Amino acid sequence: MVTRAIVVWIGLLALAFANGAFRELALTPALGAIVAHAISSIVLSAAILLVASLTVGWIGPASAAGAWQIGLLWLTLTLAFELLAGHYAFGKPWSELFADYNVARGRIWIVVLLTTAAAPFVAARLQGLLAGGPS
Repeated sequence: MVTRAIVVWIGLLALAFANGAFRELALTPALGAIVAHAISSIVLSAAILLVASLTVGWIGPASAAGAWQIGLLWLTLTLAFELLAGHYAFGKPWSELFADYNVARGRIWIVVLLTTAAAPFVAARLQGLLAGGPS
């Protein structure tokens, strides 16, 4: 289950890069940084939910706890990549990296992180893969 979850997360990482490129090349020049970041966060959240829905059966969590473990793994990998690679590989200052967490300034990146954590559970539940979900 963990290996498959990591494979899917790598796909999510690719989607996040594509989403960021679209934001910087198309949305930011047209709409400004704050609106572009908000739209980009919502689009990425929807993409994460879609990918989770398409792959949760293949990943195969056996329980609600397993689905949450996948989500927490994805969240941990996302935070580690964003902060460590963002700072050490891409040279972004810590202040710039943490600016995305400032909801008071219109940054809603936290929505993406919450979606990342919850998506495997939500997808598995909606698909009836967990007790109590639709059949």
